Formats: sequence, structure tokens, C-alpha cells
Amino acid sequence: MPSLCHAARRWVCLSALVALVVSVLAASPELQFTLQKRVETKPGSGEFRVTTTAEKWNPKQTAIIVCDMWDLHHCKNAVVREGEMAPRMNDLLEKVRAQGVFIIHAPSSCMKPYEGHPARERAKAAPKAANLPADIASWCRQIPAEEQGKYPIDQTDGGEDDDPVEHAAWAAELKAKGLNPRAPWTRQIDVLKIHDQDAISDSGVEVWNLLEQRGISKVILMGVHVNMCVAGRPFGLRQMAKNGKHVVLMRDLTDSMYNPARWPFVDHFRGTALFIEHLEKYVCPTITSDQIMGGKPFRFSGDKPRQGG
Repeated sequence: MPSLCHAARRWVCLSALVALVVSVLAASPELQFTLQKRVETKPGSGEFRVTTTAEKWNPKQTAIIVCDMWDLHHCKNAVVREGEMAPRMNDLLEKVRAQGVFIIHAPSSCMKPYEGHPARERAKAAPKAANLPADIASWCRQIPAEEQGKYPIDQTDGGEDDDPVEHAAWAAELKAKGLNPRAPWTRQIDVLKIHDQDAISDSGVEVWNLLEQRGISKVILMGVHVNMCVAGRPFGLRQMAKNGKHVVLMRDLTDSMYNPARWPFVDHFRGTALFIEHLEKYVCPTITSDQIMGGKPFRFSGDKPRQGG
């Protein structure tokens, strides 16, 4: 009889251990992605084919950087599109946060409202990384690989795609509120919830320190605008890529500053797609939110399907 009791106790303990392991695995499943990039068919040919790679990422070694999802912008159409995208983005952040992914909110030039917030203090307190890149505090407007290709869109006018009359009215509205019509942002859009365990920073140095402190090698960028801040900020795609992080763009949770009145004279959403293709060729792969959320990738209401998708 004692041996049966002992066996029963062992079974109970083993069952409890199995249950614990299962619960831990369920709380932090691997993230499964299909990375998309574009590879030149033959060196110097200028012809590229889409390639995909299946990968599994450990959530604890993964961070998401949310770039410049401001409360306001000088381009009214940009504000409208951001408002469409933000709910999907917040749902995604809530899901991956629960799985152990580290979230860094990066609303540039808007740190003051967050002073004292646990997420802001976490970024400031991160110890200096031993491998801090020399230029991680600076914008990066091009990496050497991009010299092989042609920049795909003309953004020299700033990329605003507002109707001129509507834009003038929007600027007047911002000014009446006491805001700078050219830079009216004050904080991150409220739709995106910031949790105490997150981080808040617009500093390339702080972001790098946070990543190294946690042993994070894999980074997802999302936010706006892909051809400017998302690619070029000190914490952006180019800096992450050239300094050795396995970085990807969440290509359906971003937008561009592109004016269809400029070359190559395509609609706004096609302009965004052209720049994403440029990134896939020369900077980093991309993924889509449905790989985490299920369903279909996010698509702006104004982005009408074109032939071939």
C-alpha cells in the first residue's frame, strides 16, 4: 500500500510539472513568420523576384518599435490614415505583449509628456551597451546596399497628398489650437495603449541599450512614415539592419509620405508599395499583421485593389 501511495504522489507531482510546462509554453509560443524579400535574379540584371522564408522567433528575443504614431500631423490625409490603422496596431500590440514581446513606443520629439512614466524611466535607466554603434544617435538616410538601386519615389515636396484647400483649412485649425501647423504632434495617438512594462524613447542610444539589456536580436518596425522616419530614424530600419539586428518591417501597418502629383505619378498607396519593394530589395524583409492576428492583412479603405493585387 505505501508503494501505491508513493507512486500516486509521484504521478501527482509529474502531472503538476507537465501542466506547468504546458502553461509556460502556451503563454509564450514561438512567433511564426513568413519573411518576404526581393532578390536580384542575376547580379547587375536589375530584375528581382519575390522570395519568402519561414522563421520562428522567440518572443523573449523580439521587440516591436512603434515609430512616430503621433496624435497629429501637418498632413490631414496622414492623420486620417493613421486613425484607420491604429486600432489594428493596438490589437496586435496587446496580443504580442501578452506573449512576451517587448514593446518600444517611439513618438519622436514627444518625450516630455511621458516624464515619470514607468515606460519612459525604463528607457532612461537602461545601462550603456558594450557594443553601442558609433552613429546610433543619428539619422541614416541610406545604407551602402541602396546605392545599387534607384530611389523609387520623389518625396522632395515632403509628400503631402492633401487637397490644397483642405490642407489650408487644416493648417488654420491647427494654428487656432496653438499648435505649429508644420509640426503639431504632442504625444503618441491615444488609441495605442502604453503599458508600464513597455518602454518609451525616441533615442537611438536608449533603444539600442534596451535591446542589448534584454538580449533582443529580432526587431519589428511599424508606424509612420515608411519612406522617412520608419526607415531613417536612429532607431529605424536602416540603423537596425546595418548594425546587425534581424529587423523586419510590418508592411501592412505603415504608411508613406508620398504625393501622387510627383514622380512616378502613381496613387498614394502604390507609392507606398514601391518604397516597401525598395526596402525588400536593399534593406530588410517584411511581414504582415495577419501572421499574428489571423484573417487578412490590414488595408486602408482608400487603397482599392489593383490588377495583380
